Amino acid sequence: MKETHLDHVVLWVNDPLASVEFYEKTVGLTGERVAEFAEGKVPFPSVRVSARSLFDLAPLTMAGSMNAIPGAEGTAGHPVNHVCLAMDRAAFEALHGRLRESGVPVSPYSHNSFGARGAAPRSFYFRDPDGNIIEARHYDE
Repeated sequence: MKETHLDHVVLWVNDPLASVEFYEKTVGLTGERVAEFAEGKVPFPSVRVSARSLFDLAPLTMAGSMNAIPGAEGTAGHPVNHVCLAMDRAAFEALHGRLRESGVPVSPYSHNSFGARGAAPRSFYFRDPDGNIIEARHYDE
């Protein structure tokens, strides 16, 4: 059976370039199509979560056009509860440190939270500049 994986999540943002900067510098992800967005050639930039998944950083100004998708009327611009990033322990600890150094509030650690790979020893939550809630977690390898 072929594996199904998460391709992308659309996060609504006020300033896509500022969001790219946050996700690159603070979270440690890599921007995609940033120059093309700045030049007006593509409608939004993205940040790469893994080799197979992205966060699309869609400007809220696009929300109205999303209502044209069959079955999606009225859903554009609504936030999700949170998105979870899983990483190894070293990357988890480095992210926690970068967030704190950048003055981004982080939640206390949660322990043994259930996720796609079972119970994660530790996780925490933070908000991006647009209020999207991101959970970070690591699993024992």
